[in-house]
Amino acid sequence: MAWTLLCVAGLFEICWAIGLKYTEGFTRPWPTVGTLVAMAASFGCLAQALKTIPVGTGYAVWTGIGAAGTAVLGMVLFAETASTIKVLSLLCIVLGIIGLRSTS
Repeated sequence: MAWTLLCVAGLFEICWAIGLKYTEGFTRPWPTVGTLVAMAASFGCLAQALKTIPVGTGYAVWTGIGAAGTAVLGMVLFAETASTIKVLSLLCIVLGIIGLRSTS
């Protein structure tokens, strides 16, 4: 259950990171509310997961999911560049997450 919560926390991290773009500096009320809700959900799920998962592993996986997911959505939603090096680097993050999960 802890790993499921950690993955959900990572998905909510992607939501709030992307949501920050839509808040336009917290000047748009509804995107701001959605972003703050996603932040609270992300931290809440992370806190619950860290009751069982070691903090170093949990934090690394949480930020890895958030970083990789946000970068991919940035490419899809905001037409950010998708160079070979960028995609390979994101693959390294995903492989690191898999490695941490398999050794925990």
